[in-house]
Amino acid sequence: MPENVKILYEKFIDKDFINKFTQFMVLDEEKGKINFDARRFNMFKGLFRNFGSAFVDNFMERLYILIHEKTKEKHEGSHRVAAEIVGGMIRGSKNWTVEALDDLWSKLTPFLNEVCSNLSPETLSHWGTCFKLGIEDEDPRRMYRPIEFLRSLINIHPTGNTFLETSRWYLVQTLTNFEWRVPAIWCLINEQARDLLDHPFKAFRERIANILSVSLSFDVSLPNGQSVRHPNANKFIDAMRERLQQAIEIYEKTPLANVSGQVVEIDPEARKALNFIETVIQLHTHLFTRCLQPMKLSVIRIFPLLCELESIVANDDFIRKNLTITRMCVAMSYLHISFIEPLIEQLEQVCSSSKWHARRAAIEFVQNMIFCNLFNARPYAQQLRQLVFKCLFDEQFEVRTVASVTLSGFYQCGYIQVNND
Repeated sequence: MPENVKILYEKFIDKDFINKFTQFMVLDEEKGKINFDARRFNMFKGLFRNFGSAFVDNFMERLYILIHEKTKEKHEGSHRVAAEIVGGMIRGSKNWTVEALDDLWSKLTPFLNEVCSNLSPETLSHWGTCFKLGIEDEDPRRMYRPIEFLRSLINIHPTGNTFLETSRWYLVQTLTNFEWRVPAIWCLINEQARDLLDHPFKAFRERIANILSVSLSFDVSLPNGQSVRHPNANKFIDAMRERLQQAIEIYEKTPLANVSGQVVEIDPEARKALNFIETVIQLHTHLFTRCLQPMKLSVIRIFPLLCELESIVANDDFIRKNLTITRMCVAMSYLHISFIEPLIEQLEQVCSSSKWHARRAAIEFVQNMIFCNLFNARPYAQQLRQLVFKCLFDEQFEVRTVASVTLSGFYQCGYIQVNND
């Protein structure tokens, strides 16, 4: 062993040095700023890459001490240092022998399970960065064990602690680093997460909507055919459409709140239905921000329900704004002719709906769709002109107002011409 390498070996094989070194790193931070240090992560990565498993036992002993730190001032800093060390272990061990990796993960797995059972808002970001940097830009075949550990987090029985459940799914989402290269994992995540869309806690539902959109974003049509190993977006959205229709029916039949004297009772079924509706809206929006090919025929099939929801969310500004955004995402997409024709058919159906909120939403959508797809939609000018004229004579004032604005926009951009009719 070269002399300059021997110095490092002798230092890190010494438990007392590791104890003092980690204590220094806990204290070595700017006041009020406890950030994951990528330079130290790289140092530990190089240490475990070059010296193999020689220091693992010494560090494991210290890692348990760090995560059990009770002093308030040192708690977050201790977790940060532990996360930097573990991230370096994961990344630095990628070229170890199978036997050495098995031995490492037999020690890391119970440690990480304990970490995941005791996460806090202060420490979550550090452990998320640990996994992100540990597996970033790597061949998933080299990262089989961390992938398996992250996959195991979704099978943990619910504890009733919403923050911990949300945190586990946050860590699972670091698998996004592998993108399309782990299709079996995305299928499993999709199967598990689809049943959690009506979870009672909003933060958890938002995380589920995020990770479901990631799992569906790799369903793309390629020059040599369709991707078949990833979750099928059309099947998923069609299943959500059926559940969304049921949720709408439940919410319309059952009042959300029953007032009896001074007591206000929230109906659990109606609350669950509204939770599902809100999450589907978020998921639909995320699909358009993450997916390379967001437009699917199933999106067109679910579109009438996105208009119908307007009457349900009319009194909730936050959900109503999200609903407007998700319809706008469809309008702003590039609509191939194979999508425009069935979409116009759906719009004609919505404009015949008994719900004026839905009719107004549909005719407002027409305006945005044409402005964003002016040249693709030229062949359908006469059909859309008749649709707008029909809405100009709608019984509801709000629908007539939006229809007049839409018609004037068509004239102004030259989509249709002014004539004697």
